[in-house]
Amino acid sequence: MPEVVRYGEHDDQFVHVYSPNGETVGTVVSIHGGYWRAKYGLDLNAPMAEHLVSQGWTVLNIEYRRVAEEGDGVWDEMSADVIAACSLATEHAKPTVLLGHSAGGHLALWAAAQASVDADAVVALAPVSDLFLADGLELSNHATADLFGASAAERPDLYAEGSPIYQLPLGIPQLVVHGGADEAVPPEMSADFVESALFAGDSVEFLAPPHVDHFHIIDPTHGVWRSIDDYFAKLVG
Repeated sequence: MPEVVRYGEHDDQFVHVYSPNGETVGTVVSIHGGYWRAKYGLDLNAPMAEHLVSQGWTVLNIEYRRVAEEGDGVWDEMSADVIAACSLATEHAKPTVLLGHSAGGHLALWAAAQASVDADAVVALAPVSDLFLADGLELSNHATADLFGASAAERPDLYAEGSPIYQLPLGIPQLVVHGGADEAVPPEMSADFVESALFAGDSVEFLAPPHVDHFHIIDPTHGVWRSIDDYFAKLVG
């Protein structure tokens, strides 16, 4: 069972810490998705956390404040929570890898760009990397408007501040994995992000398996994880 560590007084300010039986090879900060909505929690990433701890990684599976009501506009609270939770990794072994899926992939890439977050690599699985595009497509019933409490046209400053593609270069290696059968986040969004990141000078690897959907990608028993495991092994090799 993971250890529960709190980083604040709010009910959602906690982390599940998974520790390997032997010596750790490094630390993974795991950030779950769910289009930033409160009905989705860190249990989504628990199978990946259990898999990675079996590979010798210490895993911090983080929870954070999320959208409870339409139009909440919780970006300030959420972004502060992610930075605070990521800071717990400094108490553990390096390298530090930020791992996120979907909206969590967005937060992992965004956190990597913040000066206060000390990370060595990012693994982004089907990330929402461009919030302007997500807003224009009204993904997940216009989830971005709920996140910021406004559309991109109304608050372009917030969307630019929160969009990983506008924070490039991140300055650390990245693995972006996005299945071609993903119907929740357009695979083209990741292709555009990777192209922009490479142009900005970042070191990025991109996997686009054609028959992988949005949730296959967080199942560590799925074949796509052989390549993800190889990337994690390379980070400590």
